[in-house]
Amino acid sequence: MELIFVRHGEGVHTKKPDGLHILHPALTIHGESQARELQQTWPLSSDDLLIASPTVRTLQTAERWSEGIPCRRVVSIAVGPRMFPQKKEWRTLPCDQTLGENQVSAEFPDFHLIDRRWGEGINEIPEEDFGDVASALIHWCKQQGKDRVFVVTHDGTMTAYRQWIEGKTLTREDFPKETGWIRVFI
Repeated sequence: MELIFVRHGEGVHTKKPDGLHILHPALTIHGESQARELQQTWPLSSDDLLIASPTVRTLQTAERWSEGIPCRRVVSIAVGPRMFPQKKEWRTLPCDQTLGENQVSAEFPDFHLIDRRWGEGINEIPEEDFGDVASALIHWCKQQGKDRVFVVTHDGTMTAYRQWIEGKTLTREDFPKETGWIRVFI
């Protein structure tokens, strides 16, 4: 199975000095354009599975990218924002607060929730707990029987998954840029 992690498009929170304190930042106009450009970089088909993090900017990226494509679209807290590297003293910033289940269903009705327990997400959980979440998500993805699974998420989340899958130490220098991607085979 090919697993392609894609970073969301440019969000309004990255364009302002105090932007990390904006709750539920959306895509900028440039970010929306970046999301649509993914249609050329990674053309989706009805055979693909598209998983998005439960934040406005990731859901908007996935929505713009998959316009007109009847692929399966789901939302998972397992690919929500994740601090990287983990620091016990760090706390989730407002820009990385996830939407609630009801908000996702109301604002993004074409996306289906796959998590049975929504919970607090993966942003602050310890590495060993993250490994359990990552393992469960990969197992679920394999059960879907898809050759390609796309995950629209955040730079820290992508890097955490990549480090866990590849078993090598990564740093913030390994973060992808907006709509940048990493591809792994599992």
